[in-house]
Amino acid sequence: MNLRHLFLTCQAQTSPDPLCIEIARAEGVYMYGPDGKRYIDLIAGVSVSNAGHCHPEVVRAVNEQVSKYMHLMVYGEFIQSPQALYAARLVSLLPESLSNVYFVNSGSEANEGAMKLAKRYTGRQEIIGFRNAYHGGTHGVLSLTSDKSYRNAFRPLLPDVRLMDFNNFDQLSLISERTACVIVEPVQGEAGAIKPAEGFLQSLREKCSRTGTLLIFDEVQTGFGRTGKLFAFEKYGIVPDILVTAKSMGGGMPLGAFISSKKIMDVLQTSPVLGHITTFGGHPVSCAAGLAALEVILSGNLISQVESKAGLFRECLKNSAVEEIRGDGLLMAVELGRQERLTKFIRLAYENGIATDWFLFNSSSFRIAPPLIITGSQIEEACEILNKVLKMV
Repeated sequence: MNLRHLFLTCQAQTSPDPLCIEIARAEGVYMYGPDGKRYIDLIAGVSVSNAGHCHPEVVRAVNEQVSKYMHLMVYGEFIQSPQALYAARLVSLLPESLSNVYFVNSGSEANEGAMKLAKRYTGRQEIIGFRNAYHGGTHGVLSLTSDKSYRNAFRPLLPDVRLMDFNNFDQLSLISERTACVIVEPVQGEAGAIKPAEGFLQSLREKCSRTGTLLIFDEVQTGFGRTGKLFAFEKYGIVPDILVTAKSMGGGMPLGAFISSKKIMDVLQTSPVLGHITTFGGHPVSCAAGLAALEVILSGNLISQVESKAGLFRECLKNSAVEEIRGDGLLMAVELGRQERLTKFIRLAYENGIATDWFLFNSSSFRIAPPLIITGSQIEEACEILNKVLKMV
């Protein structure tokens, strides 16, 4: 049996029509099929491979750590250098109030942990999120998903959850002294790369501070340089009470975290003890890979190049099929206007050697979120192919 047959018969599927693109290897901004066909990766595993695929420094760090040890014990019990060193490096780059890192496996788990932390610290129950936001697929964070087609089959979900409209200043009045936390993406990813209106995040921060509500920033997609800052909250001049990150955090390995002050995080130690626990969170190999990838991003000055690279995409994507290009930094959505046009475009893009993707809550835009290492000439090549494909649709 070939791999395609094994994939379709033995591996659980989440859609009736998967892409079924077989990848044999990946390097830099390219992925290669078993026949050698090359794809320019414009999604980076959905904002995971910010340092590129198989960066030599990341591979070296993984190999070195594997030769020492892999899993030892449930997270938090043994002192493990990859965890401690990565946490310290992150803290050195963050505001003073974000000084304590809890490692987990993924963005979903990080958001779950952040919500638990907020309820435990405040003693409140109400959680507020935003329509068209995406915080993961597990049961708790699914309660914050506004799209009923994703929610209804899994009810009942969490009680005391309210949703507001992103960029609606008037609805900030819903936040009150009974609200444990508000969780927000600084740029709504799966809605189609929607930026915050001027002053909205600042007003949200002020309202949360007045009511004693913890503000959680979900930077799973926007973190590690994606928007032109290490984290997007820096662009908007505010600091969340809890920062959630994952995806690119592991340099291609599974890793996530929620980060807060030690004062807030310490409540997980008692009543009950082990208030949050994970077996594989902060896996030493993932932490070694993540730290190496972070240093690649920082030492290569990749973050400072994000805005100019995004500008080059906008400049080179000149086609009558494009109605709008939205986004922040290298998290971009190219609007095609109709779902049937997008469906045809995605298929033709892969046929012509471009890997792109759609958004969960926007059925007419395709995603541009390449590895941050992409060069100007690679952007121009990708746009030449994209423009050719756009003419076909």
